[in-house]
Amino acid sequence: MIFHHKIIIFVVIIYHNIMPLFSDNIKYLRTKNKVSQRIVAESLAISRDRYAKYEDGVNEPSIEMLLALSRYYQVSIDILISIDIKKTSTTTLLKIGDYRVLLPVIVDKEGNNFIELITQKAKAGYLVGYSDPEFIESLQHLTLPFLGQGKYRAFPVEGDSMPPHENGSFIVGSFVEQLRDIIIGKTYILLTKNEGIVYKRIDKFEKNHLTLSSDNTFYPPYKVAASEILEIWRYECNIGRNDQQQVPKAPETIAEMFLALQKEIRFLKTTS
Repeated sequence: MIFHHKIIIFVVIIYHNIMPLFSDNIKYLRTKNKVSQRIVAESLAISRDRYAKYEDGVNEPSIEMLLALSRYYQVSIDILISIDIKKTSTTTLLKIGDYRVLLPVIVDKEGNNFIELITQKAKAGYLVGYSDPEFIESLQHLTLPFLGQGKYRAFPVEGDSMPPHENGSFIVGSFVEQLRDIIIGKTYILLTKNEGIVYKRIDKFEKNHLTLSSDNTFYPPYKVAASEILEIWRYECNIGRNDQQQVPKAPETIAEMFLALQKEIRFLKTTS
């Protein structure tokens, strides 16, 4: 019981520390949207006095009220309680579904986007730091003028599942805001909760699942739940070290031959 008591105290301390930021954020969002406390309170089905106490930091909202405020302002809860929104560029808040989420964007003094480079060393921390502005700012950066305007990020290639891309090269992807924007048959970099960073071809999108496949037919396709996906980046270009044309290896086993045949059949069906 003593152990549980200490945990509760620790959580309460954290909660108190984030409340001033939360109060400033909802006041800023309300002012920015040019609505009164009365209008917000009516939308939340509470009194104006009760809402005013949230903005003043007098009362702490319940979980249910945090969810209600998140829906009202269309900003995710983690942003409401952990990011100073008035100091955040509006270009870093991208709309995903019905909510705005934080996507840190690093720009030069002219306002042009840098491409953040996720090196092998930084790859392990990306699953945790992908939405942390300080982590993103600490990454190496590069520019590729031919890509034009957009939000791009470069990810390292591992293994032999997606020839001709080799170990040591990078895939540059453009950020995809909505799952409905994906194109079946194209390749994407996905950040998932369980697997981290993967680069695959999307074969299907049905029943809230994506079917991912490798261009090396030795590796079988597999499914990923849409709820497991944190980010998706559409392939734009490759930064490689090898100037030799890549020749696919001939299948060495019956299983490989069968997988290769399946791949060809799928391709013929999609192009016919």
